[in-house]
Amino acid sequence: MQITLLKSKLLRAEVTDRALHYEGSLAIDAALMEQVGLRPYEKILVANIANGERFETYAIESPKGSHTISLNGAAAHKGELGDLLVIMAFGQFDVVEAGSWKPKVLVLADGNRRVIRADNILIAEDVLV
Repeated sequence: MQITLLKSKLLRAEVTDRALHYEGSLAIDAALMEQVGLRPYEKILVANIANGERFETYAIESPKGSHTISLNGAAAHKGELGDLLVIMAFGQFDVVEAGSWKPKVLVLADGNRRVIRADNILIAEDVLV
């Protein structure tokens, strides 16, 4: 049997840009994606803490060290600059693997420039710029 568990999470990621006429997705600083194990084009669930909106899209990389979190395309209607998001990705695990699984989580602050908590991750220095 397979079960779905949280794989990766960015908590309190601040929206830094919106691009309504982009084709879609959520652009995320590549360094942050790397730290939590998100892959380009991976399906994500996004929850906006400010307004309660929840939506699915896919992750794309923004330049490493840019601190960018950009709502693109239709997702640009789901939030405003400065809104805080919860960005989640899930994975399929067998029951044995699920027993010891722990997701990778970063809690962000200061416009995505500071990590205030990291669960199950060794932080790379270039993330803390």
